[in-house]
Amino acid sequence: MVVIGAGHAGCEAAAAAARFGARTVLLTQRLETIGEMSCNPAIGGLAKGQLVREIDALDGLMGRVIDRAGIQFRILNRSKGPAVQGPRAQADRKLYRLAMRALLDETENLSLLEGSAEDLVVEGGRVRGVVLADGSTLVCGAVVITTGTFLRGLIHLGEKTWAAGRVGDAPSVGLSLALERAGLPLGRLKTGTPARLDGRTIDWEFLDRQEGDDPPVPFSYLTDRITTPQVACGITATTPATHAVIRANLERAPMYSGQIQSTGPRYCPSIEDKVVRFADRERHQIFLEPEGLDDDTVYPNGISTSLPEDVQRAMIATIPGLEHCRVIRPGYAIEYDFVDPRALHRSLETRAVAGLFLAGQINGTTGYEEAGGQGLLAGLNAARQCGGAAPLVLDRADAYLGVMIDDLVSLGTSEPYRMFTSRAEYRLLLRADNADLRLTPKGREAGCVESTRWASFMVKCAGLERGRQTLHALKGSPDMLRRHGLEINRDGVVRSAWDLLAYPDLDLGRLATVWPELGELSGTVAEQLEIEGKYAGYLDRQEADIRAYRREEGLALPADLDYDAIGSLSNEVRQKFKAARPETLAAAARIPGITPAAVTALLGHVKRRVLEWSEESVP
Repeated sequence: MVVIGAGHAGCEAAAAAARFGARTVLLTQRLETIGEMSCNPAIGGLAKGQLVREIDALDGLMGRVIDRAGIQFRILNRSKGPAVQGPRAQADRKLYRLAMRALLDETENLSLLEGSAEDLVVEGGRVRGVVLADGSTLVCGAVVITTGTFLRGLIHLGEKTWAAGRVGDAPSVGLSLALERAGLPLGRLKTGTPARLDGRTIDWEFLDRQEGDDPPVPFSYLTDRITTPQVACGITATTPATHAVIRANLERAPMYSGQIQSTGPRYCPSIEDKVVRFADRERHQIFLEPEGLDDDTVYPNGISTSLPEDVQRAMIATIPGLEHCRVIRPGYAIEYDFVDPRALHRSLETRAVAGLFLAGQINGTTGYEEAGGQGLLAGLNAARQCGGAAPLVLDRADAYLGVMIDDLVSLGTSEPYRMFTSRAEYRLLLRADNADLRLTPKGREAGCVESTRWASFMVKCAGLERGRQTLHALKGSPDMLRRHGLEINRDGVVRSAWDLLAYPDLDLGRLATVWPELGELSGTVAEQLEIEGKYAGYLDRQEADIRAYRREEGLALPADLDYDAIGSLSNEVRQKFKAARPETLAAAARIPGITPAAVTALLGHVKRRVLEWSEESVP
């Protein structure tokens, strides 16, 4: 099989396919840009950190790569509950590329090829090969396209525009035309990036510092500790003078002059968009993020822009600490083609062309983490299809990966899709700390988890089971517990150590003063047990909700269902069903604007159809 594009989605897709055993070619325009961090030099964050842990749990690469390349690690929302915490790490861009390349080079069944995909060979409704710019053809059983922003990419910098996949790279035009010929619905989206700054010209002494966690917490379940040197980030903010410069030049901003027609990411707007939308705000925070240990480039997170270069320089000079800063490269916006993800199955295979899978920004998402997760599942499912196996499909109760893919293929997107914890109904179970418990067994069964990770996982599971047994076995009466300083009601009820973990002011350290053997529990096992014990009651209720959800999710809808034959549906509802082609009744109910009455009519029609089939089969 062939994977087109070697960004975050492509690297995960190729590695997953190869782990399954498929002979895989990873095709990229330039080998030196494999694993390139095209935008911000960071991995993870709220909900995104959960995605990275899930990728790692399925034996993907991203967690291990950022552990080698990370130069500042932080757990976001540490003061809140574990369901909404998210690990995040700044990366050394060069180290990240090198680490990704090293892991790919170590992967059996995987070949790296420099070249440009210009067309697809499609015969009998199935992809048969990839045509390269030099006229040669790679014959294959499946293709995964992970083109990022390259599909008819168009860069905007003030009044200037030019075709590019990103700065310094050519766009992919032929592949867009091939997708159109295949009948896939294309749209346009936009994203952007800020200027890059020379850190040697920043007045750091006047800025607040943001330190990382000490000790840093790794992403990968296979990483014992972080050994890369750590750095601090700086914090500054825009000023009223900054906003005045922007307002005075809005007519030169591509997104306001009419030059850009497509939609950008709502939750990561450009600085000019922030100034217009939040006109009452006098300042917008900026994080100054170093791009490497031996690189003086700094990424100013928070001021993405496509304003003309002279305006960008004037704007930056009004920001505290940046008054004398040298701009290495101006920011820019880029428009690119994407495929309406409702044209995909939940396996990420296209409905129009068998054997053709899509992952990453081509499906309307934004972010390295969203791309990597899609890539892993698309690559694995493409390889499994080549081997005659059913796809691995994760649902909304399995993983954030399942939430994301269900959102995309059921609802589509009109703007770059970004993962948030609020999108997950079952986020109390879908935590960053337990991604391996949720997904590693599924990955092992699906053939993408190798023996080293599986052995490590089994050791952890054995430690957890021993810990649970110990916590349930150790018990004490209220009087005994009070003698050890625990304020427990004198109600005569004997409580186990597991019961006591649910108390808000008790943890394993405190309980070890009663039962010293609990002091032997440490590390990830202790953390896991504390979370499980603390939230046991809530988790039981959420498990009940999941059982109810899966009963509905199990009601599959026929792929060839004729929605025109359901007479009681309005034309609007009928069109929504046709566009989404939901695979289950639960997915149909999640489509915006679909009423309970429409779902009931749909269910009744499907039941009647099944009954008719069963009667026809009787001799």
